[in-house]
Amino acid sequence: MELTPINKKLIFFQCCVIIPSYNNHKTLKNIIDGVLVYTNDIIIVNDGSTDSTPEILKEFPQLHQIHIPKNVGKGNALRRGFEYATTLGFQYAITIDSDGQHFPKDIAVFVEALDGEENNNVLLIGARNMSQENVPKKSSFGNKFSNFWFWFETGISLEDTQSGFRLYPLTYISDITFFTKKFEFEIEVIVKAAWNGTKVKNVPINVLYDEEERVSHFRPFRDFTRISILNTWFVLLTLFYIKPRDSWRKFRKKGFKQFITENLLGGNDSPRKKALSIALGIFVGISPFWGFQTIIVIFLAIFFKLNKVIAFAFSNVSIPPFIPFLIYASIKMGQFILGEEYTFTISEMTENFEVIKQLKSYVIGSFSLAIVASFTLGIFAYLILSIFKKRSTKVEL
Repeated sequence: MELTPINKKLIFFQCCVIIPSYNNHKTLKNIIDGVLVYTNDIIIVNDGSTDSTPEILKEFPQLHQIHIPKNVGKGNALRRGFEYATTLGFQYAITIDSDGQHFPKDIAVFVEALDGEENNNVLLIGARNMSQENVPKKSSFGNKFSNFWFWFETGISLEDTQSGFRLYPLTYISDITFFTKKFEFEIEVIVKAAWNGTKVKNVPINVLYDEEERVSHFRPFRDFTRISILNTWFVLLTLFYIKPRDSWRKFRKKGFKQFITENLLGGNDSPRKKALSIALGIFVGISPFWGFQTIIVIFLAIFFKLNKVIAFAFSNVSIPPFIPFLIYASIKMGQFILGEEYTFTISEMTENFEVIKQLKSYVIGSFSLAIVASFTLGIFAYLILSIFKKRSTKVEL
């Protein structure tokens, strides 16, 4: 076979093609023949097929083959393929479904996209045109559903998160622990890869939905339930661990001076957005959400599309040295609002937390203080940031 530019690049990147297959005898041979135009480095994973797949694969003895005795699931087939490809020394793997919906010629799209990336730690997902006429409505809805939760869990906006035509950086995902073995694996792998620092992006591909030839093994109720459970778990991890972790890492990495320079005074966010982020952080930090402040501020920052790092940083107004003062001020404000009177000092409060039995005064006071402080500091921040923005614009001119 005379080597084409794409052949050479596949060899250069040490990239193989993995074809997972389960009872796709009608389309499997055409897919293999199409891929052979570009490379002989093919790993076929026969996931316990009960049709004529084993006989078809006998026609390709030169290719790497994995035969799983009993059908386990697409996720398991891909994981087996990744492990085998890694043992063979491959750094990347392109996966293509065997049901005939993908065009092997689009392998060139992935290779060219990889060649154009400065960072080799990239996972590419083929983006299908889900608006074309022959695409089933359930597939289009499922893709939008998946895209939303992937964005929520990673902050990355994609057009297509369900396509099985992908390029995986084997070196960078080999150390990640995976648990799923069916269709939901394709969600697990991209979310965890993104959390691990891998760049996840779409590349445009063609798609064919031929209902006469294509055999789908996706079971709407069972598989959608599994995917929903996985996304629920990922959302909890996102709110309670990933987002707080990432915000804290950014804050610590930059330091206070760099944080002020880049996030507050610099950056592309408007003064209004920055001021609202500060106000949100102050409000949540002072409010009596002990133990949940980080989770709440990250969730609200995402929901209202504010600056997560700024909101998180200012929510730390309730760090230990400030807590006694905030509680003292909250109780005093609560007493003022309720018309109650109870005299104590900050030192008495820190030594004897019996004072906090005035829970009603504290809760009402803390929310009131949070509203006043967030509004006041938010307005002040907006004015300062607006002035700085105008001065910066004049300097640039």
